Amino acid sequence: MDYQSENARTIDRWVDEGWQWGVPISHDTFVAAQHGDWDILLTPTKPVPHEWIGDVRGKRVLGLASGGAQQMPIMVALGAQCTVLDYSSRQCERETEVAQREGYEIEVVQADMTKPLPFEDESFDLIINPVSNCYIEQVRPVFRECHRVLKTGGSLIGGYDNGINYIFDDDETTLTNTLPFNPLHDERVRQMLLRTDCGMQFSHTLDEQIGGQLEAGFVLRALYEDTNGEGNLHEHHVPTFVATWSMKMSH
Repeated sequence: MDYQSENARTIDRWVDEGWQWGVPISHDTFVAAQHGDWDILLTPTKPVPHEWIGDVRGKRVLGLASGGAQQMPIMVALGAQCTVLDYSSRQCERETEVAQREGYEIEVVQADMTKPLPFEDESFDLIINPVSNCYIEQVRPVFRECHRVLKTGGSLIGGYDNGINYIFDDDETTLTNTLPFNPLHDERVRQMLLRTDCGMQFSHTLDEQIGGQLEAGFVLRALYEDTNGEGNLHEHHVPTFVATWSMKMSH
């Protein structure tokens, strides 16, 4: 079985077990967002600056690998027309459940982000991509596809692992692994991920994460770093994630 399908099955199980990124927002949170009181996360702890989102009333927003009904319901509450793409059936189900609960429509697409996105060129005004490409081996093709499906002047906002999490042991105290961290090329890494039920995960450099966006044609507008939110690295204020705001500009 390919690793993407393995990851989708793993995440389905995590959601059933109460995984924090698969718990939908509450009705009260949805209503508060309708009244202008809202935040979304791309990384574990720091909310996205509202300037990165802008006014989404009437805009088309794609939640890329963003199932779980955390970001997209907020965008709907702010007036956006939303599509969500996720490979986990459980994460897709959460989106449908919240849409039915709150009485709105959302296009839910169960698909693999490593494949060409099933959308026309220049379909979206905004793409929201929370931390997720740590579950895929090659990230540059995803950024090229994001650039293709965004309208000129549109934004890609995303959260990305910087690789530091993958060099430490489970206690985050001992340098254990070398980079790149790739279970498809290192059987020891693969066995460790299977033993700890982490799915198939991959480290990526900022060359890949930010450089990949620039190579795809994006212009970087802003970024911030974030920690894991808990654990030894967090307690030492070590940033392990970066969030970026990039735009597709006219040539």
